[in-house]
Amino acid sequence: MHHRAKPEQIERVVETIGDMGYRAKPMPGHQRTAIGLVGNDGRVDSARLEGLPGVREIIKVSKPYKQVSREWREESTLVRLGNGTVLGGPEVVLMAGPCSVEGRGQILDIAAQVRDLGASVLRGGAFKPRTSPYSFQGLEERGLELLAEARERTGLAIVTEAVDAESVALVAEYADMIQIGTRNMQNYPLLKSAGRAGKPVLLKRGMSATITELLLAAEYLLSEGNADVALCERGVRGFDPATRNVFDLTAIPVVKSLTHLPIVADPSHATGVRDKVTPMARAAVAAGADGLIVEVHPDPPQALSDGAQSLYPEQFRELVAQCGPIARAIGRSLAPAPIPAAVSHAGA
Repeated sequence: MHHRAKPEQIERVVETIGDMGYRAKPMPGHQRTAIGLVGNDGRVDSARLEGLPGVREIIKVSKPYKQVSREWREESTLVRLGNGTVLGGPEVVLMAGPCSVEGRGQILDIAAQVRDLGASVLRGGAFKPRTSPYSFQGLEERGLELLAEARERTGLAIVTEAVDAESVALVAEYADMIQIGTRNMQNYPLLKSAGRAGKPVLLKRGMSATITELLLAAEYLLSEGNADVALCERGVRGFDPATRNVFDLTAIPVVKSLTHLPIVADPSHATGVRDKVTPMARAAVAAGADGLIVEVHPDPPQALSDGAQSLYPEQFRELVAQCGPIARAIGRSLAPAPIPAAVSHAGA
């Protein structure tokens, strides 16, 4: 629409799209409103829309994914979490914590440490889909309760994984952001449930997925009405066992050119090797990642999962110190750690 389009002109376009048998999705922006046409079966007569008052231009979306594309929405999406953290803006968000919630002392200890070191989001698995059925599978609802307690104490937002459609509602009850793991990127019933859950979603790239497949998986979430979606590059399967995966750094700028959704980088799973995490975190920030999700454990050798790629807290401190100047060099900054409500109240 023209930037001076009146509300009644926007409404007339919406009504016309409905009369044509399709669904209209208005998307107000800073300069102008765009209106997406959902359900295009290839028979849309654009002439009925081009002549309506207030219409500036008709843009045909050529990608197989629609709502996630830059053609659909030019402005970048900002994903806001419960503690005020924003993904997709000028600040690079740090998400940190253990692979798994192992107990109360462990998660409260590491939550306080990563918050003090600069993280604004706590990661930690309560449900753990593992390659081996004999590996630690997580504390499930008890783990979610412990994450919620850590949030109350530290002010950190919580991101944690839902592993099936049945667990989405439970995770949404406790978490600020629902994670869809690499093994579930194309679990379509799970994606649909997460899209209807009313919480932001972090969608990890499948271990052998193309970028188009990642964006089509995100389309499932948006098609269910959830616009608060962030993508995650966590490495793809390669042939060289020197690292756990191949960290596809190129995916970061490519994704940012194709979609308005923010993208987070996971250098922990991408490398699987502790001393490679910080170098790849630096590279991800330089490539334009909107956030980092890093595994940090108080005692990695004793971790019940992914100890080899988990940083010690002092290593996470160094990662933050090194990534800050890189963010500033490209006109960004690291998002500040939150102030817990109790501390803020006491200070007031």
